Amino acid sequence: MLRLVERPVPEPRAGEVLVRVTAAGVNRPDVMQRLGKYPPPPGASDIPGLEVSGEIVAGPDAAIGRRVCALVTGGGYAEYCVAPLEQCLPVPSGVSEAHAAAIPETFFTVWTNLFDRAALKAGERVLVHGGTSGIGTTAIQLAHARGAVVFATAGTNDKVAACRRLGADRAINYEMEDFVAAVKAGTSSEGVDVVLDIIGGDYVPRNLECLRMNGRLIQIGLMAGSKTAFDFRPVLQRRLTITGSTLRPRTVAEKGAIARALEREVWPLLERGDVKPIVHAELPLAHAAEAHRELESGRVTGKLVLRTQSD
Repeated sequence: MLRLVERPVPEPRAGEVLVRVTAAGVNRPDVMQRLGKYPPPPGASDIPGLEVSGEIVAGPDAAIGRRVCALVTGGGYAEYCVAPLEQCLPVPSGVSEAHAAAIPETFFTVWTNLFDRAALKAGERVLVHGGTSGIGTTAIQLAHARGAVVFATAGTNDKVAACRRLGADRAINYEMEDFVAAVKAGTSSEGVDVVLDIIGGDYVPRNLECLRMNGRLIQIGLMAGSKTAFDFRPVLQRRLTITGSTLRPRTVAEKGAIARALEREVWPLLERGDVKPIVHAELPLAHAAEAHRELESGRVTGKLVLRTQSD
């Protein structure tokens, strides 16, 4: 259950800054934490919230006054939040501070998985499941902007249309057609180079069917469960790679390296408007429980943000 409480203002430690929060992004891991399925790592705040935007008000003198968005391990649903300085990035020009709060969690996740681990290149094909989720809207835009051919799945015709507007070359309504057959039809039976999946469960063997020679399955979510059964022969025959990752437990140094890559490779895209955080709605911090209900309803396209103050 989410409810407002008063806590002392946290104090930054060495290498950290204190951010006066303008807005905090809402993500599915927050919902999982509320349900007791995703406990915070040791030493992290028990307050939900993995990304914030706002002003640095304490920490190294050179950092004070900067307007930033930051990836955090918890504590984002608050008026003040500590963040490692390495995980802070400037609010991109042309992006409101509230919308910047919707950037870190999904952009860090998509970059490290799609372009680092999967090494997606221009001209390759990628299948993105959950195309209108926070991860999906980010992955579609970044893959399209960097020259990949994008297939995406969604559960309604309206969401299919949203995927197309974001840059998907082929959007598949999984309630009306089999995504494996659609991918095969759209690639002359060759398949895609990369599948980015937040579903898991019985999607795994179907994802493997979609992959071409040397294809890569990147598993970053398990909404349909962590267990399944599949035939390993296609993995051997087509030299497939199956990998995955979680972001929250990674070290500050690892996350800092992702932040620098984002600033170099993605921030210019954000500042030109080639990609943007997709924000479904902004709600006051006191309405965090409503935000969770809305996210769980499946009606959200992109992200929800909780505001503590105006930009």
